[in-house]
Amino acid sequence: MKGNNELAGWAERVYHRMIDKAENNWGMNMESWDWVPGVGVISILAYGQLAGNQGAIEYLLQWTERNKHLSEQVKVINSMAPYAIFPDLYRLSGDQWYLETAIKIGDWMLTEAPRTREGAFEHTVTENVHFSEQVWADTLFMAVLFLARLAKLTGDSKYAKEAEFQLLVHLRLLQDTHTGVLFHGWNCAEGNHMSSARWTRANAWVILATPWIAEEISNLIPFSDEIVERYQQLAAGLLHYQGEHGMWSTVMDQPEFYAETSGSAGIAAGWLAGMRMGWLDVTYKEAVDLTLQGVMERIEPDGTVQGVSGGTPVMPSISAYEEIPCNPTLYGQGLTLILLSLAQVEIGGSYG
Repeated sequence: MKGNNELAGWAERVYHRMIDKAENNWGMNMESWDWVPGVGVISILAYGQLAGNQGAIEYLLQWTERNKHLSEQVKVINSMAPYAIFPDLYRLSGDQWYLETAIKIGDWMLTEAPRTREGAFEHTVTENVHFSEQVWADTLFMAVLFLARLAKLTGDSKYAKEAEFQLLVHLRLLQDTHTGVLFHGWNCAEGNHMSSARWTRANAWVILATPWIAEEISNLIPFSDEIVERYQQLAAGLLHYQGEHGMWSTVMDQPEFYAETSGSAGIAAGWLAGMRMGWLDVTYKEAVDLTLQGVMERIEPDGTVQGVSGGTPVMPSISAYEEIPCNPTLYGQGLTLILLSLAQVEIGGSYG
């Protein structure tokens, strides 16, 4: 078992690995505006708040000042992720620019962002490729989390209602009724889950985003019982696929595939967030501890998180997921950082 001081030490190393060394490669480049640094800054905000690290918050203010000019270059669902830190940065700084920009982006999402025939946000990306009529699990973390935080900041129920609707429609379209876990994507035009991969990181985005979204909007609108029930089914389904080492294969029902760190860390973090909401009972603590041990074994002494699969669209076949190479990335660092931070706060005492 790991003590709180050890968890805090590893969290600090993972955080500094993200910010101390400027890197231009796609996976570790903080100085851009897309989902990869977006997950990075979301995780740094969580770390700063949970660990009481004011330096991390100051870093985010400086990061936004350096990169805000990039935000105007493209508006796609996958590049909404960095905006999720704006509500808290507005509260902390009082700078009206954060509020005004967040409202402008939120209104764009409500009125202009492309949608599928079911009304779900179409998963649009910054790369020159189109996924027409496709719904991806990633969207809930990359875009809907921001809407929920904007709802709480403004008190405007229109953002809360949209966040709840997107959460519900994504769960309905992606959840496997037999196992409770999620498929990576859904093609609305074809009416199928494409390759039907139960991709681990897709499940991680949702198991973590769902309670975080609920926490932001549940005081603004009546929150759907169906979402809570589906979340609990998802949590139980994920428990079924957890390996003995505490990790999940990159496609969770393919145990011969490589174990993947970012998805595993995100799932355990999502369980902790669900426990915080009272949606899951304490029986999940043992499973979280097992994952935590497995994830920490993949952190290098300098804080580099290994075993993280690269950017992954919905692949043409299940076997193709096994071919995605692993490299250090900001989202791998970030999901690990969130897990370490939540573990200290939520169940840190049991690691002593």
